[in-house]
Amino acid sequence: MTHFSRFAFSCAFAVLSLAGPAGAQDAAASAGLTIELNEIVPSEKGCKLTFVAGNELQKSLSKVSFEFVLFDQKGLVERMAVLDFRDLPAGKTKVRQFDLPGTKCETVKSLLINDAPACVGDGVDKGDCMTGLKTGSKAAVELKG
Repeated sequence: MTHFSRFAFSCAFAVLSLAGPAGAQDAAASAGLTIELNEIVPSEKGCKLTFVAGNELQKSLSKVSFEFVLFDQKGLVERMAVLDFRDLPAGKTKVRQFDLPGTKCETVKSLLINDAPACVGDGVDKGDCMTGLKTGSKAAVELKG
């Protein structure tokens, strides 16, 4: 190896060494659950909500539920409901649907995830499901975490 080649190799190694831990920290900082409201449509019972839920934690969840607050067009609380998302394996994405009897979709302006009453899995702390929670919506209704 020439002197220049050794220098270039050393510089490249130094850059990669510095980038490695920072990349790992960024990945750890972004780890959490993602909940997207994908669709909200009228159903025979009332209103059907479809969610896409992803688990970017390093741990699988054997049970997770979220307390949702539904706000009407005036910004008033229309109702609160705990929705059971069941299990969410680490690194996986699942679709979950919920029918809300007696709720008219057109009256729902936004949803808020208020809490995670159940957040269960090996090595999982109760707060892990809310920490780093990312929300989004592809529906006309806003979802906040």
